[in-house]
Amino acid sequence: MSLYSAGVEYGIHCLLYLVDDRGDSRESSVRDLAQLQGVPQEYLAKVFTKLARAKLVVATEGVRGGFRLARPSDEITVLDIVNAIDGPKKIFDCREIRERCSLFEGTAPGWATEGTCAIHAVMLGAQKRMEEALAQQTILDLARRFGRKAPAEFGQQVNEWMSERREGKGAGDIPVSQL
Repeated sequence: MSLYSAGVEYGIHCLLYLVDDRGDSRESSVRDLAQLQGVPQEYLAKVFTKLARAKLVVATEGVRGGFRLARPSDEITVLDIVNAIDGPKKIFDCREIRERCSLFEGTAPGWATEGTCAIHAVMLGAQKRMEEALAQQTILDLARRFGRKAPAEFGQQVNEWMSERREGKGAGDIPVSQL
C-alpha cells in the first residue's frame, strides 16, 4: 500500500502541464487535463478543489475558464502538493508497545519508557528527511527534468493541443462554485 493517494500523482502531473517550456504558468481546464492524461475527470475535479483551497492554483474566468498556477512554479514544492491533496501524513504511528513487555508484569519501569521510543525516533527522522526531500523539489524542477527527457516536439505538441482547447476546440471547466 502506498503512503500517498493517486490524487497526489494526478495533481503533480497536472501541475506539470500547467507550466510551459519557460517555466511560466499556463491555463487549462480540468476536463482537458483529464483527457490529456487519461485520468477520471470527476476525481481530478476534487483534486483541483483541494489545490485551489491550498492556494496552489487559481480559477480563471470566462466560458473557457480553467486553472493556472497561483504562484511561480519555482515556489510550489512537491510537499505543498502532497499536503494540499492528502494532508500531512505520518509514516509511523508509535503504539508504545515497549510498555507491554510481559516481564514488566503490567508496570513498565521508568528506564523502559523514558524519552522518545528509539524506534519512533528513527521513524521521525525518516519522516523529516522524506519531507525535506519533497520540499526541495519544485514544479519547475520537475518540469525541467521532464523537458530534458522529452523530445522538443513533444513540448510543441502539448502547447498546440492546449492552445486548440483554449481556442474552443476543447471544453471548459465546471465553475469552482460547483466543485
